[in-house]
Amino acid sequence: MKKLIPAYVRVPVIFFAVFMAMEYFIDSGDRPAFIKFPMVSVFLFVFLFLLIAIEITVSAVDNITYHLLTEEQKIQLNEANNLSFKDSEWYKKLMTKLTKTESLDNEDQLLLDHDYDGIKELDNNLPPWWVYLFYACIIFGVVYMVRFEVLGADNQEMELKKEVAQAKIDIAEYMKTAPDMMDEKTVTLLTDPADLAAGKEIFTTNCAACHRADAGGQIGPNLTDDKWILGGGIKNVFHTLVNGGRDGKGMISWKGTLKPKEMQKVASYILSLKGSNPPDPKAPEGEVWVEENVTVAVK
Repeated sequence: MKKLIPAYVRVPVIFFAVFMAMEYFIDSGDRPAFIKFPMVSVFLFVFLFLLIAIEITVSAVDNITYHLLTEEQKIQLNEANNLSFKDSEWYKKLMTKLTKTESLDNEDQLLLDHDYDGIKELDNNLPPWWVYLFYACIIFGVVYMVRFEVLGADNQEMELKKEVAQAKIDIAEYMKTAPDMMDEKTVTLLTDPADLAAGKEIFTTNCAACHRADAGGQIGPNLTDDKWILGGGIKNVFHTLVNGGRDGKGMISWKGTLKPKEMQKVASYILSLKGSNPPDPKAPEGEVWVEENVTVAVK
């Protein structure tokens, strides 16, 4: 029997439709589902095998059925199979319903009285699909007007503003818990001994050359007293580490060398050295800094 879509097209289309659906609905991270989950590959193989088996079986049944037909039935079947797509009965019925076209035999009843240089006009009905689309546009227009002009629903501009505002809130919440997205506004003071030990190691490797291993000050200022050139506290010290010190004579910026979490640890370690009184410290520089509200990281 004649089929609109041949088997060599039908089988790959069905298989890849199922394949794409499984890849879409199965959460496999950054790897394809059929690679991450072997059972998916097994299922796809079995499914493809069944598709091919079904096509072979249907083809065999059609072939047997054809040989059981009488010669007259075979002729009728061959004529039906040789009909083009547009000559098929169901296609004609479908187009008639969609367009409501009149046959050429009824053309005289549709002719209008006026004539333009021999050109005659027919009074055909509008295609139903066009009429229904027109009605749908009217309904859409009424609903749109009531929703946005009468009830005052958010338009695109207002929706964008709300989404941007919510995105800023989400970003702020994310930055509170994302170490590598930390800045001087979200940084908190660390007090855990392990964090301070890590900060000490970073300080010894990168900062001791200018501030001495005990932070008593050498080229750089003394970090153990209560005076600060660019402000004390975790936020100011973190800001200085990120952006560097005074132009021309201050400390370099460490943002290209240290990660935000590492700078948080070394800044917390520096603040833990206040009042440690190292031997032969450098004279205090800057202004006395008094921390009012200290935000401490809780683990």
